[in-house]
Amino acid sequence: MNASDFRCANDRVRIKDVEILSDDWAPLRKYRLDFRRNDGRVQGMTREVYERGDSAVALLLNPLRDSVLLTRQFRLPALVGGHSDGMLLEAPAGMLDGHRPDEAIRREIEEETGYRISQAKRLFAAYMSPGAVTERIHFFVAEFDDAQRTGAGGGHAEEGEDIEVMELKFEDALAMIDSGEIVDAKTIMLLLYAASKRGGRVQSLASRDVTGRSAKLSCGTPRLSDMCECVQIHWPSRLWNTIVARPGRSNAEPSRE
Repeated sequence: MNASDFRCANDRVRIKDVEILSDDWAPLRKYRLDFRRNDGRVQGMTREVYERGDSAVALLLNPLRDSVLLTRQFRLPALVGGHSDGMLLEAPAGMLDGHRPDEAIRREIEEETGYRISQAKRLFAAYMSPGAVTERIHFFVAEFDDAQRTGAGGGHAEEGEDIEVMELKFEDALAMIDSGEIVDAKTIMLLLYAASKRGGRVQSLASRDVTGRSAKLSCGTPRLSDMCECVQIHWPSRLWNTIVARPGRSNAEPSRE
């Protein structure tokens, strides 16, 4: 990509030069740009951007057992960043690799957990590290049961994946956020989002005692239908219809605006 190839919708930004620093798994580029500040002054900047593509993640719920299905796997950046062993508890997730988000997340769920999910409801999308990474994650929720089990999961060994599948009580998973056992941001977002759709029955962070121990939580696993009903109540009907009921279009990927 050359600077002349870059089209910017923000007239405060002018890309002057683009340099590829690395292009092994995904491109790492250095951008030199001019940025017009609020006071009108133009400031030269240099930024490095890792362009790794978009991904999808899903919270798998079993309302009958009040449980969620998570994975545990090794993450080198977490280890390098100071995590004790680099083994993180996470919701199933993966890169889109050119597929629609709803297709990609069903594929990743089956590869990682061994469950074949027929439908996943899209919740929202978010940039996880917008200061350096282009990746936007599409968040989903789906229900699972034993009849959907097609295999052991575990991921692809040839890709270095060695994934452990763990079913936890929803309440226990929430408590593991406070205890520091769950530190993956996308998983924390999904668990707290799901809990918030149960009528706000999750204790406030202010309810922790002075030692930092988490207060006992009393929140059952939300049903998918309950979550969608809550979203429909609290979100504008136009946005809700855009996500779940747009004719002739998958609810997994609304257009970017």
